[in-house]
Amino acid sequence: MKLIEKRVVLHFPGFEPLDGVAHRARYERSARQSAAVWGYSVETGPVDEGSDPVSFEVRTAERVAAPVAGTGSPGWQTKSRIHMVDHDILVRKLRAGNTLSQIIAGFRSCAEIMFEGGMRGYFRHAWRFGLFFLFPFLLTALAIVLTAQIAIMPYGLGFSPWHVLWSGPLAFCFFIFAFLPFSERFHTLHLFADWAMAVALGRMDRTDFNGWLEDRATAVHAALAEEADEYVISSHSMGSSVAAHVIGILLEREPEIFKGKRVMFATLGSAILQCALMSSATLLRDRVGLIARCPEISWLDVQCLTDSINFYKVPVVAVSGHADAPQAKMILIRVKQMLTREHYRKIRKDQLRVHRQYVLGPDLRASFDFTLLTSGPMPASVFADPDEKRMPG
Repeated sequence: MKLIEKRVVLHFPGFEPLDGVAHRARYERSARQSAAVWGYSVETGPVDEGSDPVSFEVRTAERVAAPVAGTGSPGWQTKSRIHMVDHDILVRKLRAGNTLSQIIAGFRSCAEIMFEGGMRGYFRHAWRFGLFFLFPFLLTALAIVLTAQIAIMPYGLGFSPWHVLWSGPLAFCFFIFAFLPFSERFHTLHLFADWAMAVALGRMDRTDFNGWLEDRATAVHAALAEEADEYVISSHSMGSSVAAHVIGILLEREPEIFKGKRVMFATLGSAILQCALMSSATLLRDRVGLIARCPEISWLDVQCLTDSINFYKVPVVAVSGHADAPQAKMILIRVKQMLTREHYRKIRKDQLRVHRQYVLGPDLRASFDFTLLTSGPMPASVFADPDEKRMPG
């Protein structure tokens, strides 16, 4: 198997309040962890000046003793150009309003997803994802009911209506100073914004979002012009829907754009169906079909049993309405096999943290490693086969 000497990576991160520079810093930390576990050397370069999206170079190499002069090659070396196609600008836009406006926008998104059949699809295909959808809304609805009960408590006790002068402020204090800090443990308002973005990417009815996607498609087109042995388009969580739109736009504009290229489309903990199961998401479903039918693209869908925020064992291409198209190759991983027992015990109850593990560094050698997928010496296709080696012999 020919090793990769040069690779271009386009990574679409998940819905997190991190810009490209912060994602690069995370990548560097994870790469160091991976290198320590697998026994290779890694060097993560600085951000390229003026790059948009943020790009940087990663060099990995075999960790060997310095070769004696004239004895030959020092071992394998791989250079990867990473482009972080983050959507932090959209996250900040959705989180920009005050608390009340964010709550209203969140419940509006909830109603729209229910009305368009999204929730029904979640429980049909992945009931745990359905519970993930409902949780922040049920939690907040319960808090609103309790707040209202505190406010009207004097009426229930038969007190004079004037007592609302103390029950009203008490109810307000409960919601602002008790519930909201408690709810931040579960990232409730952040999840409200996540569902607002799901609606926007499903309906495609916001000119600001659509314009941003067109702009990213232009930037990605330029990145793909660089010569490489392999092109990896990786995406995590909500970033998979962003990636599907951006790559779909490129295929609509230029159907032969990937001709002659080896391309791996790797969706990690993908949330494409979070948006695609809405009845209005016809454009997203069409673009999923374009990607699946592109002969140069191999689609690898990485899923995890202990991650409730993905569609475990659900064939994303078929469920998007393309049962006759080539299907994404599913690989099933276990987070507990990537981490030490103590480390896994610390994070296993935090579902968002478990969900991020796809793109974080490992404690142990396992069947999946994000750094090796995007910067390792072996072709990304080795991850599609559980019997393939992850490193050269």
